[in-house]
Amino acid sequence: MADVGAKKLNQNGTSTPVVNASSSSLTDSVSSTTSQAHRPATKQKKPPDLPALESRNWLIHLHYIRKDFETCKVLNKEQLTETGGLCEFAVFVEALILRQEGKIQESLDLFQNCVFLNPHCPDNLKQVARSLFLLARHKAAIGVYQEAAKYSEKDWEIAHNVGICYMHLKDYERAKEFLQTAITHKHHEISFIMLGKVYMLERNVERAIEVFIKAVEIFPENTELLTFLGLLYMEIKEFQKACESLGNAMSFDPTHIKAILAAGSMMQSHGDFDVALTKYRIVACSMPESAILWNNIAMCFFGKAKYVAAICCLKRANYLSPFDTKVLYNLGLVHLHMQQYASAFHFLSTMLKYKPKDPEAFMMLAICLTYLDDADNAQKAYQHAIMLDPDDLTICLNYALYLYKQGIQQEAAKQFALFEQKKDSYSSAGGVIDQEILVTANQLNFAVENNENPAWENSNSDEMESDFSTSKPLTKENSANFEAKINPIPAESATTDVNNTSVENWEPSNILSPRPKQSKLTSLPPLQASSELLKLRETLSFSKTPTLMKESENSGKKF
Repeated sequence: MADVGAKKLNQNGTSTPVVNASSSSLTDSVSSTTSQAHRPATKQKKPPDLPALESRNWLIHLHYIRKDFETCKVLNKEQLTETGGLCEFAVFVEALILRQEGKIQESLDLFQNCVFLNPHCPDNLKQVARSLFLLARHKAAIGVYQEAAKYSEKDWEIAHNVGICYMHLKDYERAKEFLQTAITHKHHEISFIMLGKVYMLERNVERAIEVFIKAVEIFPENTELLTFLGLLYMEIKEFQKACESLGNAMSFDPTHIKAILAAGSMMQSHGDFDVALTKYRIVACSMPESAILWNNIAMCFFGKAKYVAAICCLKRANYLSPFDTKVLYNLGLVHLHMQQYASAFHFLSTMLKYKPKDPEAFMMLAICLTYLDDADNAQKAYQHAIMLDPDDLTICLNYALYLYKQGIQQEAAKQFALFEQKKDSYSSAGGVIDQEILVTANQLNFAVENNENPAWENSNSDEMESDFSTSKPLTKENSANFEAKINPIPAESATTDVNNTSVENWEPSNILSPRPKQSKLTSLPPLQASSELLKLRETLSFSKTPTLMKESENSGKKF
């Protein structure tokens, strides 16, 4: 074995010194270190810039809650462009903005994209169901809500909204079941309100009052609940309790519009028109375009015999709500009292086009036709009114009076006998009959028995005119107290009998035959309290449509 200092022979015979391996590696390391010290440093490569899917969520949320929708749309577009449409939050907020702009179908498509991106998120499913609800696709909305319930157990919002959908489908039993389930999950005032409205749709006022009493015990300072409870007490004529509930509502919020309006209506129903007008003046500052308000103001003027002012207010109410049948009825009533029979006929016939099964309107229409010398159509209108409501004392007495004045004595006597039977049964049931109705019935009874003119036929025309200008319309109950029909929610009667089905789409021009040519009747007196019995319909109706609960759209979806 050769030593370290040995020489190595080349192929040509020359020798070269052999270098030690350890010394050679040391030399190389020293030289490499020296060269690196003089070599410039190279830059390290950065990792690739991958765009985050939710990098702008905070900024989108900030602009959305400020309702800066234009900037929000620009940010959404940039975010979706960078992420290839995969940013769930940007799609969600864009759908919310479209829905607030009224583009329900477009928002539904975007919410469905959110469900595609995150199919197990209950918030996405609830928003899809809400869009379906707004499109009146209630059955489809129920299915989506039930799917969302699989991922969110005991969610009161889902149970509440399913109950609202069933209420729109008129399945009141299922609606009550889900609303009660929502209340068990969480005590929320809106669920109590909607449950009470379902009972009112079923005409079960007592059960609705129980629901609102329970709600007031849980939320004693909620003015909406107190106002609804007061309205229900007014519905069943318990004015003392109604006054207490409305007073409590106004004590917590002195500017609560609905409570003030309800209190004014209650005072108006008791004949205190000046105080009611004072209340309405307060409401008019906040609700100058309320048809309900101007209708009630008009009826206050009507109660004070200021017919021109009443017509002005009713015309304004009709302008604000042209399809409100109660405003049209009152316009016909006031024009009838002013002896403007053609105008009264116009408003009443228009009202009957929208509500063809109102017996009181047919009676009013018959009175108009009587004074327009159209006896045949007046008789048909009376008969149709009796067919719609055979138990109404006022219609029956007016028809008997009409027949007697037309000289049809036997039919008048027969109709008056029916009136007496209905009056006895009504009295035996505990009903209170207006005194003026009884006076008119006694006069007609005396005239029928003695074959004479009724007492009002013997007075001269001047006396009749003065009586008309000061007389008040008669109602079933107290004519001095104008009864307000409180309708907190719109609810149509679901009961129809066989006789009514033929006039489901009736229009007044179809039932009234062409007016015959005849000479003007001179025996008809001007309209006065003792000759025709009229009904007043002044209303207070809160048209709150059933609300669908949703998450606050001001906060968007949490990120």
